[in-house]
Amino acid sequence: MGIFDSIKGEAQRNFIARADSAKGEIVYKYPEKNVRMKTQLTVDADEVALFVKDGKVEGKLGPGRHTLDTNNIPFLSRLLESFTGGNMFMAEIFFVSNREHTGVKFGGPIGDVRDPETGLGIGTMVYGDFSIRVTEPEKLVVGLVGMGRATNEEFLGWFKGQVLKVTRDRTAELLVKKKWPLLDVTSGAYVEEMEQEILAGLKPHVDSYGLTIVRMGNFVVSIKPEDEVTLKKLSKDVAYSRLAGGFQQYAQGQAMLGASEGMAKGGGGSDGAMQGMGMGMGFGMAQMFANQQNNQQQRPAEPAQAAAPADTRSPAQRLKEIKELKDAGVLSDEEYAAKRAELMKLL
Repeated sequence: MGIFDSIKGEAQRNFIARADSAKGEIVYKYPEKNVRMKTQLTVDADEVALFVKDGKVEGKLGPGRHTLDTNNIPFLSRLLESFTGGNMFMAEIFFVSNREHTGVKFGGPIGDVRDPETGLGIGTMVYGDFSIRVTEPEKLVVGLVGMGRATNEEFLGWFKGQVLKVTRDRTAELLVKKKWPLLDVTSGAYVEEMEQEILAGLKPHVDSYGLTIVRMGNFVVSIKPEDEVTLKKLSKDVAYSRLAGGFQQYAQGQAMLGASEGMAKGGGGSDGAMQGMGMGMGFGMAQMFANQQNNQQQRPAEPAQAAAPADTRSPAQRLKEIKELKDAGVLSDEEYAAKRAELMKLL
């Protein structure tokens, strides 16, 4: 090594600052522990430098250029190494940024979540980002050192795990308490409510580390495409059953329709008579079911039967419901128009 390399290395030991490659990091630990007296330390405008020994913060310095001397900075006397004759002190120096750091991405599995509408347990994932600010650097550094996490990567890895844990717990809790259909959640209909709930849930976890999550963004709850298809099919069946007066009546109607279509296709394309027969049998089954319903209606009322509750929804509420059914593909345009016309007469 030449003389100029020696001079350069010696100069670097006399100046301490955050490395240029670490300007965007929340926590930066200076790699050297042994520091010479009279060393110049530079602290940027949006950070603070903490001096830690044996897991305890012995002192801190704010923005500016500082000469590390016990005459200027009294707390350094607690860090001096006696065997060096007072020329060196030993400490871990942490640079902690106190500005808001945005776009911190996180994501992972939430686990199986039960859909309130269909009762199915569906595997879900969550993705998003958040912004974070350090409000009490001393708490953060002491907490991280105590956990054996001293680098920015270790800190963020731990913190993202906390965000995912709270997100998992609060999402499952909201679906149960609010009875939100999972398809609505994955469509982004409740993003704002979920973000507020998650931020509130994270507060007690991060306060003790001197941290604040300022806001969340690009928050997405997702499910597998095949699970989405299954949920849409079952949700459609549930909606149809409500319109038919119950799931049993809907199932019977679907069975008759399927029987008529199956018998019509069973004859192949070469025999129109078989197709007609299949359709005729389907209509016959439908007629038989209708006759059974009429016979039941004509029987004397049984005394123990309680009357069905009246529909107390306002016409406006019913209009909203049929609009949702149309948007979901449950009602055709013609069916929607007919039902809307009927309800408009009541307004």
